[in-house]
Amino acid sequence: MSHAMRDAIYARFSSDLQQDALIVDQVRSCRDYAARQGLEVVEVYSDRAVSGASMMRSGIQKLLRDGQTGAFDIVVAEALDRLSRNQADVAALYQQLQFRGVMIETSSEGQVSELHIGLTGTMNALFLKELGKKTHRGLKGRALAGKSAGGLTYGYRAVTKFAANGEPIRGDREIDPVQAIVVRRIFEDYAKGISPKKIAEALNLEKFPGPQGGAWGTSTIHGNRERGTGILNNELYIGRQIWNRLRYVKDPGTGKRVSRLNPEAEWVITDVPELRIIGDALWEQARSRQGGLKSKSTDVPVWDRRRPKFLFSGLMSCGCCGAGFSKISKDSFGCSAARNKGAAICTNMATIRREELESSVLNALEHHLMDPEAVEIFCQEYAAERNRLQPQADAGRAGLEKELARVTADHKKLVDAIIAGVPAEQVKDRMIELDARRKELERVLSAVPAPDPVRFHPAMAKAYRERVAQLIRGLSEPGAAEEAPDEDGGTKLAIDLQGALAGLLCLATGQPLHKVTASGHADAASAAATKPLI
Repeated sequence: MSHAMRDAIYARFSSDLQQDALIVDQVRSCRDYAARQGLEVVEVYSDRAVSGASMMRSGIQKLLRDGQTGAFDIVVAEALDRLSRNQADVAALYQQLQFRGVMIETSSEGQVSELHIGLTGTMNALFLKELGKKTHRGLKGRALAGKSAGGLTYGYRAVTKFAANGEPIRGDREIDPVQAIVVRRIFEDYAKGISPKKIAEALNLEKFPGPQGGAWGTSTIHGNRERGTGILNNELYIGRQIWNRLRYVKDPGTGKRVSRLNPEAEWVITDVPELRIIGDALWEQARSRQGGLKSKSTDVPVWDRRRPKFLFSGLMSCGCCGAGFSKISKDSFGCSAARNKGAAICTNMATIRREELESSVLNALEHHLMDPEAVEIFCQEYAAERNRLQPQADAGRAGLEKELARVTADHKKLVDAIIAGVPAEQVKDRMIELDARRKELERVLSAVPAPDPVRFHPAMAKAYRERVAQLIRGLSEPGAAEEAPDEDGGTKLAIDLQGALAGLLCLATGQPLHKVTASGHADAASAAATKPLI
């Protein structure tokens, strides 16, 4: 293997309980392997406390992006399962790197081929599946014994016990007297007709910590009746433990866990009367009130309703408390914490209409971001820098082309030697070797076409503004200009942009970063003194 081959190292560990030392150990092992193989380590990529069952990892994504630019020739990991435990992801990763002429090697398997991808990927997938079965089987045994088979429920505390041999006995719990008072209070207030929102507000004002130690929220109390989530739906409070009501699967696109409701026949129900906190009569009163809560315009229960997403949904935060700004009415956004957790957490009850928010930000994009002179300078400098860096990215291709020319010439010399009378048997093996290498080099070079110089069309700025304007028209709805009273009596909010977009608008408008608003005016600082920011 040539000493000129450039090596990228990748390391990963999956659990928060594991330590960063594992990354150091993996990198050390890969560096030792690279030294033995004569490789030059040019970059190290890593992901800490991230599952290998998903490719949504910053380290592996950066590795793939850099691999497209020819930054390295080989990726070295301690084992194939460090790159991914998902069989499909391993195969896709291998194909993407092969397309760029990048090989994968591991300190345990050596050079990785299609055979490794198939066998090791299958073994990793089977390992995860079998591990899940064993874990589920063990938890079921705990549930049947009336012990905790998951996280600790609010209202209870763990009990530490030991067997005769000194081994800890896991899963035992007992009622927490202080938290039990809060649970009874929630059920009593709800049965009296007090809403979950008002109950959460009162608990927060009185400084009662929530189940995770933070503030109480509306959804923490009402949860989802069908799925058994939320304080009001947990049957453990009447001495009845239900386990395996839900199962969790990973979305292959996002890597996030998504819950699924299991058939009732698969539920494991165990009576644990010693853990009862409330009586049957109070439980039934709360259930009866829940059963009557329906939307006025639909048969969907209130706990299953979902609001539609809009252009900036999930991207806004309250300038007072930092909580999310979400849809609180048909046309307006407001602070979620102020409405769901009460004044003890946030007092910002101001709202902003969706049309006002979208038009302000999009108008700033349309009129300030693409100044013709700034765009022209940017295009020139960007193209010059990309073209300057191109020889570095193309260095690997130039080496392959040089080797291909040499291999082709050597093969031709052997053909000429046979024509001149040299016995074919003497050069047969060498000719086969050269021909195989020639085909491999041609395959790699054809998969990575030579890049063209970077150029920008002079009308790019104009095209950009036209498309943003088209976007704004497309987002407009009939009647969007109609005025509607705000909940806060007409208070107008300043929109404070943050991140890369704010930085770009600063360059375009020539304003300091802390004074840029979505409209492009320098009044956000003064507005912040009297009005909450989004």
